[in-house]
Amino acid sequence: MDLTFLKELGVQPENNGSSTGKNFFASGDLIESYSPVNGKLIGTVRASTKSDYEKVMVSAQSAFLEWRQKPAPLRGEIVRQFGEKLREKKDALGKLVSYEMGKSLQEGWGEVQEMIDICDFAVGLSRQLHGLTIKSERSLHHMQEQWHPLGVVGIISAFNFPVAVWCWNTALAWVAGDVCVWKPSEKAPLCGIACQNIWNEVAAANNLPEGISGIVTGNYEVGEMMTKDTRIPLVSATGSIRMGKIVGTEVAKRLGKTILELGGNNAIIITPDADLKMTITGAVFGAVGTCGQRCTSTRRLIIHESIYDRVKDALVSAYKQLRIGNPLDENNHVGPLIDKDAVNMYSAALEKVVAEGGNILVEGGVLSGEGYESGCYVKPAIAEADNSYQIVQDETFAPILYIMKYSGDVYNAIAIQNGVKQGLSSAIMTNNLQDAHTFISATGSDCGIANINIGTSGAEIGGAFGGEKETGGGRESGSDAWKAYMRRQTNTINYGKTLPLAQGIKFEI
Repeated sequence: MDLTFLKELGVQPENNGSSTGKNFFASGDLIESYSPVNGKLIGTVRASTKSDYEKVMVSAQSAFLEWRQKPAPLRGEIVRQFGEKLREKKDALGKLVSYEMGKSLQEGWGEVQEMIDICDFAVGLSRQLHGLTIKSERSLHHMQEQWHPLGVVGIISAFNFPVAVWCWNTALAWVAGDVCVWKPSEKAPLCGIACQNIWNEVAAANNLPEGISGIVTGNYEVGEMMTKDTRIPLVSATGSIRMGKIVGTEVAKRLGKTILELGGNNAIIITPDADLKMTITGAVFGAVGTCGQRCTSTRRLIIHESIYDRVKDALVSAYKQLRIGNPLDENNHVGPLIDKDAVNMYSAALEKVVAEGGNILVEGGVLSGEGYESGCYVKPAIAEADNSYQIVQDETFAPILYIMKYSGDVYNAIAIQNGVKQGLSSAIMTNNLQDAHTFISATGSDCGIANINIGTSGAEIGGAFGGEKETGGGRESGSDAWKAYMRRQTNTINYGKTLPLAQGIKFEI
């Protein structure tokens, strides 16, 4: 396999991938990164110790004092240059994402494109960090509302989107005037090092201080350093619900802010009026894309009983056409799971659904033999199940699709869709205008994302991304998500020569 892209990104095996470039200090235990593609060691990175972490934080605090004073459009220009550098490195970084994480090469390139897109969005935003002018009730007074940088933003990202989610946060934080400290997933540390190396090129070209972008590596213990650190006013964390509850609790103890992007249990409702060709395309990609390891992956299909058998047969036929193998081969649809722990969870989930009374329609299983030596390749599976099953209620980060019937009107389907503790993404496939609008009304989907005639995955940069209930309630990326990275300040200015008090209060001395 041609691995020259590793050298281009500065993470080639011959230097063990342990970059010690600007603002990356690490002297702890080795973290070994094995590719789920072939089971081979890609490289190693040292974990950050408490002392290493402190160096990164001191550097970030110092950089913030300078960075916040630069005009926002100038900060936007730096982000624009970072986006251009990503364009240059798109091929190499996309290949690293695919090789280290296991998603298809097309999805790896797509993830880097998301980084480029959010940089473009942030550049425009840098000239639109607007406040408000408010009419005062007092004469010769002026009121306004403006936004200021928060300081050091902590980012904890997950393995499934090892670079894009970091960039969703950091591009907006940078133009807002913040600096960032990032803990990439210990399951994809080289992707984090590669991004830091790319930033270092931009920072050096513009003579920027160290600390605008910092990186710390390691396991949950490094994350704990961030969540407990009062110098980090905002922690943005992506991961499991279990992890999010821990992060949210710890940050709340010190009255800090969080952006939590946690689990999803995403469903597509399929009504009698649905275009079945579009439906099958959206459902299959949603269920097997990234080997079912997207937070927006389709987990459940809620199908009207009148078309249930037709949809079921079409799904089974479509799954027979899936090609599973090396994700760097563009002819393959499905790559590996991230590691053998994920494989074990996948296998346990299939056993659990049968134990609870489910019926396996498309058999799963772990693949072995030539091309599958890593032991991380599995077959996407489909099971008929009931929404009340515990395994259906829980999120399994794997390509397992549960299908179920509904009868009556769309409200019955919506009740099933909403009948889980997660609330990230949802979709309805229908050509019925009333059903479509009902789904996105106040009585419809309770998710942060509700789509019509597209699947549950594939969020665009322009819209705010995030979910409700145990998905965490956070929002990243587009719309007005930038406000989460800033602090609001209300100003009242008296340009008169007297001091009238609010509400006409009289106070004379």
